[in-house]
Amino acid sequence: MAAIDVPLPDSVHVITGPSGDPRTAAPAGAGHWTVPGAEVTARHDSYGALRLVLAAPGPEGLSTVVLRWRHHPGGHRPALVLGDAWERSYGELQWRSVQPERPLPWYWLSTDPATGGCAGLGVRTRAGALCCWTVDEDGTTLWLDVRSGGLPVLPGDREIAAATVVGVATGADTTPYAALQELCAAMSPDPLVPAQPVVGCNNWYYAYGQDFGPDAVLRDAATIAEFAGDHPVRPFCVVDDGWTEGGGSAPGGPWDTGLPGLFDDMAGLAAGIADRGARPGLWFRPLLSRVPTEGMRTDTGAPGRIPLDPSLDATLATVAADVARFRSWGFELIKHDFSTYDVFGRFHPDTPHEMAGAGWRLADRTRTTAEVLVGLYRTIAEAAGDAVVLGCNTVGHLAAGLVQVQRTGDDTSGRHWERTRRMGINTLAFRLAQHSRFYAVDADCVPCTPATEWRLNRQFLDLVARSGTALFVSVAPAARTPQTDADLGAAVRLALDGGSPGGVEPLDWLGTTTPRRWRTGNAERTYTWSQPWGAWPPLPL
Repeated sequence: MAAIDVPLPDSVHVITGPSGDPRTAAPAGAGHWTVPGAEVTARHDSYGALRLVLAAPGPEGLSTVVLRWRHHPGGHRPALVLGDAWERSYGELQWRSVQPERPLPWYWLSTDPATGGCAGLGVRTRAGALCCWTVDEDGTTLWLDVRSGGLPVLPGDREIAAATVVGVATGADTTPYAALQELCAAMSPDPLVPAQPVVGCNNWYYAYGQDFGPDAVLRDAATIAEFAGDHPVRPFCVVDDGWTEGGGSAPGGPWDTGLPGLFDDMAGLAAGIADRGARPGLWFRPLLSRVPTEGMRTDTGAPGRIPLDPSLDATLATVAADVARFRSWGFELIKHDFSTYDVFGRFHPDTPHEMAGAGWRLADRTRTTAEVLVGLYRTIAEAAGDAVVLGCNTVGHLAAGLVQVQRTGDDTSGRHWERTRRMGINTLAFRLAQHSRFYAVDADCVPCTPATEWRLNRQFLDLVARSGTALFVSVAPAARTPQTDADLGAAVRLALDGGSPGGVEPLDWLGTTTPRRWRTGNAERTYTWSQPWGAWPPLPL
């Protein structure tokens, strides 16, 4: 077994107020530490994992708990270190040499190419804190952000189940990729995995929410059904942004009707998609409104773009009603998007050390931001019933077990191959170990558009289809040729089969952000991702 018993930390440090340096907590018995106003308790479960429980009954509240181990698991010497991302990744995931100040959200894994050994620590999914690690030459530190928004949480007499720490250590007979798979499995004891492979189409990367209507959606449904042929697993056709007022700019609700004069009959549209041999799916942005709505935040937003506060029951009731309505219309996949941005007011590229900025608040300060987000995801999952839930711009480590599919990286592109290379390949390689252990991984759409070179996109298509992860394609009618249709049909049917037996594994990922060499089954394949000028330093939209 690769799993290890996680030892108690050597020291514990606490920030109770909104800011300041951590104060060292005093030991008060094995696995128990105190500072004025707060207590930290660590207990092992029957599997050797370390459960962390916090109490802060005083009026000052609690912001951050820091646990320090002055050693590395299993005595392993970290030479290269890999971490995760807070929400979607943005092309930045990679193995690096030890960088003591580098934030490593949720988990870390190290390897020493000289010995072949690996070791790492992580927290179980759906933690009560936003959890981040740092690793240095002398040991490792876990940072538990338990604030409510950007202010100290005020739990009163309630205990906070902040995190459960798990660890792995492997020898030279286990590859780093296999070690990461084992760590992901240890972190996620109850994954929610779709019953069948998730494959489908999405028009975003050729329409971008503009100038399309039901006829175009039904044409796409017929196209993806044509690619699937008579395969018993049916593909999805997802109606993306553009079906409501303000489309093309990720607008907010209300989500009770489609765009007047165009998307007047959403139930009829869902039925039409099904009639053409595909399963209907729908995109929405749950935490933004175009009109004043019960549960809206008053500290941020702009006219026509009002964020909702997910710590309020009124907001959760609105979201649940929206999802139930989509189900009543006949949609079988629900994609919820932008909730991380609408809660924190920003995306998280380049992995900042914390998700929330200082000072902003949620209405309910008795719960941590992590607990509030888990409550939002659970509300959507319960309202969705037997529909497939796809999370995008959600915090994957908190959504695991509450979404069947997770968009793990930032957008690919139907305009610039460079975005697809940088985002899609990176997230597929470095989050592939989460597939079927947290949820089904979605590395985002494979575009087929006149603006992007099919020679490159078809390689991405081939890799995603072989991987067994979710495959969505965005096919512009003007880009269809006999060659693209043949490539897309073969890939869609392979993906509907569940991919290549044994899936795929990145082989050269220790030294690059976009691996070229991959194991697929018992063979090895090499892909060429570069354009004639190589990679393009700017990041195009």
